[in-house]
Amino acid sequence: MKFFTNIKGDRAIWAVAALLALFSFLPVYSASSNLAYLYGDGNTFKYLVKHFAHLMLGFAILYGVHRIPYRYFRGLSIIALPVVFLLLIITLAEGTTIEGANASRWIRIPFVGVTFQTSTLAAVVLLTYVARYLSKIKDEKISFKASIVPLWLPVFIVLLLILPANFSTTAIIFAMVVLLVFLGGYPLQYLGIILIAGALFLSLFIMSAKAFPDMFPNRVDTWISRIDNFLDDTPDKEADYQIEKSKMGIATGGLFGVGAGHGVQKNFLPQSSSDFIYAVIVEEWGLVGGLSIMLLYMLLLFRLVVVAHKADSVFGKLLVIGVGLPIVFQALTNMAVAVELFPVTGQTLPLISSGGTSIWMTCLALGMILSVSAKREEIRKYSDESEETDNPLDILSEAI
Repeated sequence: MKFFTNIKGDRAIWAVAALLALFSFLPVYSASSNLAYLYGDGNTFKYLVKHFAHLMLGFAILYGVHRIPYRYFRGLSIIALPVVFLLLIITLAEGTTIEGANASRWIRIPFVGVTFQTSTLAAVVLLTYVARYLSKIKDEKISFKASIVPLWLPVFIVLLLILPANFSTTAIIFAMVVLLVFLGGYPLQYLGIILIAGALFLSLFIMSAKAFPDMFPNRVDTWISRIDNFLDDTPDKEADYQIEKSKMGIATGGLFGVGAGHGVQKNFLPQSSSDFIYAVIVEEWGLVGGLSIMLLYMLLLFRLVVVAHKADSVFGKLLVIGVGLPIVFQALTNMAVAVELFPVTGQTLPLISSGGTSIWMTCLALGMILSVSAKREEIRKYSDESEETDNPLDILSEAI
């Protein structure tokens, strides 16, 4: 088929994305019984159709983006950054809540009725912008003063606009930015200053929220209670309700699980199709199913390293790391929360959990990564063809 001949880039990444997406229908459909009960309509099939539509649009985004030469993302990140600022401001001021979340993280797209979580788009755009900046100064002597406005000001503006409603996403973005600038050769002494500044900023925000509780109702208290419950050895059935149900499901699963659709804890977990879908997977598919999903994400991580290593430019290398590592890190965070290795964060399982924004932005990031690997394949193709010509450097330079 012509469609498959037009697919470029790392085949293993395509395979991992496809396998995760195909497998996702089973736990999402199983967990939809809880949603059908909560909303009183009893129709579980519509949630499966909705998930299918999200995945179809996501893979359309992936296919379209992977066909774009990745060098264009440098300029697009500059254009998209002000748009992200505006969307985050709108979300903070007029955002909506979904499925009981006590924070405004989504905006509703007019005339379509679709909600969109702006922080996920902000993460992809910001990390692309940081990769662009680091590649731009790779041959220059880095000055902390000179990097404050072009590098750190956009980073802290984005973090400031996300933090009031979503601490976990803010923490992940900040950690990924720090890792990216470290790998990009940013001096460690300057990076230490940024880490101290980030800690002071977070402390100031928490104290301000405590002093003026009406500004950000419930958010700081929610963060503190989740961390306290995670660190406290004394069981609190009400506060630890989600975690306890998650661990019960995982313990019930055993080696091979109770069977697809036969899980029980999905009926009690409030976010069974998103935040705690890994508990549903392990309960119904057992340790074998849970480890298989983890291995797929580890394979994705391995291929990200390979693509980054073989990228033909510094920007390509940093772009793959910047937009790729958060996918794997988010997946590991979701799994860690399900087994109580992390406090409850609200992070979904990429390409498996229900939710359109998460799927679309994961596919956007994967499309950018595949664009980098497609460029490498193009260069290799031109290099092979150039062996039969009198002037191979001309062809290679045209490919670059």
